Amino acid sequence: MVQPAAPAGRRTENVVLVTLDGVRTQEIFGGLDLDILRSTLRSDARVEETRAYQRYWAPTAEARRERLMPFFWSTLMTRHGSIAGNVARGSSVRVTNRHRFSYPGYAEILVGEAHDDVIDSNDKRRNPYPTVLEFFRRRLGLDAHQVAAFASWDTFDWIVEHETGTITSNAGFDRYDPPSPASPRQAPPSPAAAAQARDDATIDLLNRLQTETLTPWDAARHDAYTFRFAMTHLKAFRPRVLYIAFDETDDWAHDGRYDRVLDSLHGIDDHLRELWTALEGDAGYRDRTALVVTADHGRGNTAADWRDHGSRIAGAEQIWMAFAGPDWPVRGEWRDSEPIYQNQVAATLAQALGLDYAGERPNAGRPIAKLLSR
Repeated sequence: MVQPAAPAGRRTENVVLVTLDGVRTQEIFGGLDLDILRSTLRSDARVEETRAYQRYWAPTAEARRERLMPFFWSTLMTRHGSIAGNVARGSSVRVTNRHRFSYPGYAEILVGEAHDDVIDSNDKRRNPYPTVLEFFRRRLGLDAHQVAAFASWDTFDWIVEHETGTITSNAGFDRYDPPSPASPRQAPPSPAAAAQARDDATIDLLNRLQTETLTPWDAARHDAYTFRFAMTHLKAFRPRVLYIAFDETDDWAHDGRYDRVLDSLHGIDDHLRELWTALEGDAGYRDRTALVVTADHGRGNTAADWRDHGSRIAGAEQIWMAFAGPDWPVRGEWRDSEPIYQNQVAATLAQALGLDYAGERPNAGRPIAKLLSR
């Protein structure tokens, strides 16, 4: 039997998880890092003449981060939510896996615990453990199209589910083919919108363009396609559980393109604005949806190691988490708080829906208690 884990009068009926691959706390809380930008330029170049400086520089950390992510900071975190992870404010968020790279990080988020002895590479191997997404489908009695994951990195098809086909998964250069119901019970909540999505020439065009507008990386498509497919699915099939995993921030960092890291973050901010506007504009989602935004790992702290992450890179264990939801009254930056951990995301999402994840995975991190404080 499902045991409510949230206060009486819980309003949350849907959850949305968004991850930004390898985005450092420094950019989230401080915007453009001038030392890193300088380190990427030729010795004779003037940083003030760069496009990145002109777009994102400001004298204070607060002004820089708002120029970089204006919706996130001026609206989402001010009026609707809160964010943890700014060590300068006495808030810390850390991963518990020792590897500090992507598959172990995403598995920790989705399973609720690290398994360093088993999940120790980014290889395309089926997740050895059922994820919280599969838990939601089973415990809430949902159909596959009501629990959906859209990701830019192709390995997500292997990460998000232990049993293939449990949820809707679209990753890498997968075509997005809006599902047709196999039975009347599986009919989407918005049949007309679903039918339109299946016949939409724009979706067909996006399916072709994602393989024609190639990225520099074999395993990841542009985040814009991931977001468009996710938004189409959101509007047509109205999932109770949606996961969007952006990737370009990490790949551009590995390539040393700090300017592109900043541009990608700025673009994701616009995606978050569009996503939140869609949720707020729909009576089925407005004031009924919890949103969590976080990263799979951090990366190096300095101009010498910011491109990298892993077990030997100081700073790669530090991440951040942002929260917005009708049952989470905390607002703004967390200050002087107890540390929280990546392995708490799964149970926190479950608690938002009134479910006890400890019954599924007794060793998983516990729900984040501060979110319920007033």
